Amino acid sequence: MDRGATDAAPEATRVPPVPDAPATRRSRTVSPPPKRDRRLGRDLTVIALITTVVLGALVAAGVIVYRELYSPSAFVRHYLHLLHENRAAEALALPGVAIDTADLEAAGLDIPDSDALLRAAAMSSLTDIEIISEQTAGELTDVTARFDAGGVTGTVTFEVEHTGWIGIAPTWSFATSPLAVIDLAVDGSMAFSVNGFDIDKRQVSPDGVDADPTAPISMLVFSPGLYSVSVDTAIAATPGVAVLSDAPLTEVPVTVSAQPTEEFVAVVQERVEEFLASCATQEVLQPTACPFGYTVDDRIVGLPSWSIASQPTVSVEPDGAGWKIPATAAVAHIDVQIQSLFDGSIRDVSEDVPFAVTGTITVLPDGTASIVVGGG
Repeated sequence: MDRGATDAAPEATRVPPVPDAPATRRSRTVSPPPKRDRRLGRDLTVIALITTVVLGALVAAGVIVYRELYSPSAFVRHYLHLLHENRAAEALALPGVAIDTADLEAAGLDIPDSDALLRAAAMSSLTDIEIISEQTAGELTDVTARFDAGGVTGTVTFEVEHTGWIGIAPTWSFATSPLAVIDLAVDGSMAFSVNGFDIDKRQVSPDGVDADPTAPISMLVFSPGLYSVSVDTAIAATPGVAVLSDAPLTEVPVTVSAQPTEEFVAVVQERVEEFLASCATQEVLQPTACPFGYTVDDRIVGLPSWSIASQPTVSVEPDGAGWKIPATAAVAHIDVQIQSLFDGSIRDVSEDVPFAVTGTITVLPDGTASIVVGGG
């Protein structure tokens, strides 16, 4: 066969050998953490801190909001501010303020004659209101407040109880009504004023026009509050008596004795002098309905003549709703001729006759006075 024949196997292609690579020296190295991981850690820390601060602020804000708006102290503060602004109707509408017969009986108080003083016109203003303590025992919370009423500083403690919820906000009520009772006795006048609000006993007494002028009138009032009672009429006046109501459901007695005005005393003096002068015109030994007279055992000759030698200097004192003239000394003078029954002789008598003047003064519904003079 020919060497060039095509069926001979091809000679394999030779690939030159690759020399061995020199051995690589191994060493340990620490790679720094990726920058992204460090940034993420810082971000999480900041977020945690911010979350803590925000939660703390929310808790603090919640505490402040609760204390200022929804706590027992906030409830009491709202009531006191209503009194400060003389908002009587709104104060009465607060839970637990209105009172009933059972509450009064439980407190040992009689049913008041009137609630006429539970109005803005009869209120005094509170200032410098400050809650000074809040103590909870069981279901009741005692809230104590300091206040100033007309220059008088005082403290008052209220009992408050939890009554429910409006959403997440608690609701409160007075466990003991903050109202109090003033027992007011005014001598010398049916009319008087409380904090400038005019009152007539006959208008507030359950007995009406038949009201006992000497009996006290019991009246509901807000507590705390300063109540100044005075009389200022043409007949009587008084500088006033102030009483502080600073305890819920208590009874505060007040007695006011009015004093007669100078004009009233002058009128009484004039009427007494006129009365005695009219008595002196009676030409009898015993003038009718008069406080003086003269007694003889013999016969008189002619008619006696009277005059007032010394007029009394009267004073006027309160006597229930009216007034009285206490016994006051005076002197009358008589001139008369007396004939002896024994021997018929006649003698002239000119003699001073001491006597005492008393009187009662009734103030009529129209404000005028009826004066009745007597003797003692």
